[in-house]
Amino acid sequence: MNQIELLAPAGDLHRLKTAIKFGANAVYIGGKRFSLRSRASNFDLDTIQEAVDFAHQHGSKVFVTVNMIPHDEDLEGLDDYLIALNKIGVDAIIVASLAILKRATELTTNMEVHISTQYSITNAATIDFYKQQGADRVVLARENTLDELDALMDKTSLPIEVFIHGGMCVNYSGRCTLSNYMTLRDANRGGCAQSCRWKYEMIKDDQIMSDPNQLFSMSSKDLNAIEVLPDLIRLGVSSLKIEGRMKTEYYIATVVSAYRRAIDAINDNKDPQTVISRAITELKYAENRETFGGFYDGHPTVSGHLYGVNGAGVNQNFIGVVTDYDEVNQIASVQVRNQLSSDDEIEVFGPKTQPEGFYPTQMKDSDGVDTNRFYKPMEVVSMHIPYPVSKDDFIRKIIK
Repeated sequence: MNQIELLAPAGDLHRLKTAIKFGANAVYIGGKRFSLRSRASNFDLDTIQEAVDFAHQHGSKVFVTVNMIPHDEDLEGLDDYLIALNKIGVDAIIVASLAILKRATELTTNMEVHISTQYSITNAATIDFYKQQGADRVVLARENTLDELDALMDKTSLPIEVFIHGGMCVNYSGRCTLSNYMTLRDANRGGCAQSCRWKYEMIKDDQIMSDPNQLFSMSSKDLNAIEVLPDLIRLGVSSLKIEGRMKTEYYIATVVSAYRRAIDAINDNKDPQTVISRAITELKYAENRETFGGFYDGHPTVSGHLYGVNGAGVNQNFIGVVTDYDEVNQIASVQVRNQLSSDDEIEVFGPKTQPEGFYPTQMKDSDGVDTNRFYKPMEVVSMHIPYPVSKDDFIRKIIK
């Protein structure tokens, strides 16, 4: 059975550690320069060193995005940066410029160079070209169908990485200029304003044609490829990539955990239907925008888009994080993130904690006063949890 890599995003060191603890084989991060997602917290060189040390101690890898589309003024300091990443022990960089690819292969010896999805690669001939230029892996465009991927895998000469979860671009593989035009923020130099998710009035001949109560937007639903996971494993894809360096710690933990358990169960020859059904339920806990299967089942219809709404919602299932646990009295200290009452059925999940439902009892606020409701964000409270849990485990409401 193919030992497939699960690749997770991280916007800061804490999220990187969470991703690895919950089962990511590799994590991709952005530095302070040369990276898309400029609004993510991102890592300076000292923090990248700490990230690499932690990952390697836990048998995982770190990839650094050097994936902006550079103009001449963006390239100052590139050589020193690549040499520094190589010295730190970064496992790979992800690039979207042939110039950066060539410079990395000339200057460094330890890091692999992966070709970004920004290149919109959809065929084996292009993969062979980048192999000749020194690339070690290719991240395919999100616009490949499963049948196309099947045909491509028979011809490919490099390891293939594909996206399985997270945001989709309304344009082709991120090649969008809406943000540039509307905000002067270059989407391919790290400044995407996500203009596709804005709400617009529709105007014709200076007359507003749209319903003021139903403004227009053009954003895509998020990708959720869990139903084709067995196919991706069967085809021999090398890496499964989750999108979301801007996402929260809870999102990372939930999505990584769901795919990790599904991959392991499939590799253990568990019934695929049962595995996928459970993972679908798990992934709903992280969902704040509607999802669909992307291009894997064929070219999407309008049902894959969120016309008329921006689709974003607030997920309030996440209750809090365990900060301490008294095993003798079964009392947990919890940092609150969303409201919880004694009538809510909840569960704890973590790298070593299997979800199991219960109703909270012996609830006390930060002053030690009995209560049946928590509602203050970041307050540290206590409650009875009827089974062992660990520090940094997450608590969530059970979806009914």
